[in-house]
Amino acid sequence: MNMAVKIGIVGMNGIGNNHANCYKEDELADVVAVCDVIKERADAAAEKHGVKAYYTLKDMIENEPDIQVVDVTTGGIDNGSWHFEPAMEAMSYGKHVLVEKPLCNDVREGRQMVAFAEKQNVYLGCNLNHYFTPPAEKAKQYMDSGEVGELVYCLAKMGFNGGELNYALAGSDKIKGHPYFHMRAFLTHPFSVMRHFCGDITHIQTFSDRPGFRRSAGDVMVSINSIHMKFANGAVGYLLSQRGDAVYGLGGWWSLEVAGSKGTFTIENCVEKVSFWKASKGIPAISVQPEPEVTDFGTNDFNRTFNNRLHAFLEDVNGKVSPDALRASGRDALAVLEYVHAVQESYERGGEVVRPHPLPPLHGDPFYLK
Repeated sequence: MNMAVKIGIVGMNGIGNNHANCYKEDELADVVAVCDVIKERADAAAEKHGVKAYYTLKDMIENEPDIQVVDVTTGGIDNGSWHFEPAMEAMSYGKHVLVEKPLCNDVREGRQMVAFAEKQNVYLGCNLNHYFTPPAEKAKQYMDSGEVGELVYCLAKMGFNGGELNYALAGSDKIKGHPYFHMRAFLTHPFSVMRHFCGDITHIQTFSDRPGFRRSAGDVMVSINSIHMKFANGAVGYLLSQRGDAVYGLGGWWSLEVAGSKGTFTIENCVEKVSFWKASKGIPAISVQPEPEVTDFGTNDFNRTFNNRLHAFLEDVNGKVSPDALRASGRDALAVLEYVHAVQESYERGGEVVRPHPLPPLHGDPFYLK
């Protein structure tokens, strides 16, 4: 029988309240406390969600010993610099931790978080929510059933719609003056989706820049990223991402195409639809496109991805899955952090190929490994 998981949420700005609202709808969730170092924010959230407010993580954990999961939704520089300390503190108390993305904004801290979760024997998960969707499930079925075949390439295009007329210099200190904000805060998502379908990445090369209108405004953000990659299985990949520097054309703000020797699928708008083209004899080389099998899920409500992802984490905690089987784990989040770090390195070296730092080895849990 599934029991509701007792949760304390740390960081009660926008995302923290978003998570709390998701938990309200989930029979596996029981939010017992909220915490924020800004007292007014904690008090307002506590009143809204009908739970107790705390102003330090230590107080929350010591006064609410039944908490099983600490959900870290703090932000910070690059939307991630405030993740490390509360996550490490919660794990030091033996609590499971779910962290908003990115895992953190410094790859060295990310490596420490993953190592510490293993040492403490707790679950560390990350809100890599873009592949917790019905289209992604359907696409994975195509892959697992062998209908895609040997992977050939993966194309992802993800960013923001915009253009010069929509541009305004960021006012927040979390963003302005930080050249790698877009890379660190956003590339987590497309990289996590590409890795979910195509596995580990072994080589990365980027050509990145920012447009003239950003330069003339004194904006240092490297907002356009053209990233080429090689996967461990031999497939190649390409990711184009930009932060509202242009009006998006074909594929909109989110599109993914994965092609194999037996079939190709595309996912549009993350949650909207998946199309599948099956290889068959006699397909013309050019001009005539065979009709795909299209599954349209009739929604473009991206917000449901939060519910889906948080529910999956609670399912995994409740089911006491093997740490290696935890979906969107800290190790998965570290992988994409390593890729983002490699993108930064490649950019700093003028487009050189960079091999991402290897991930910590999987040791296998003796209670699960048959």
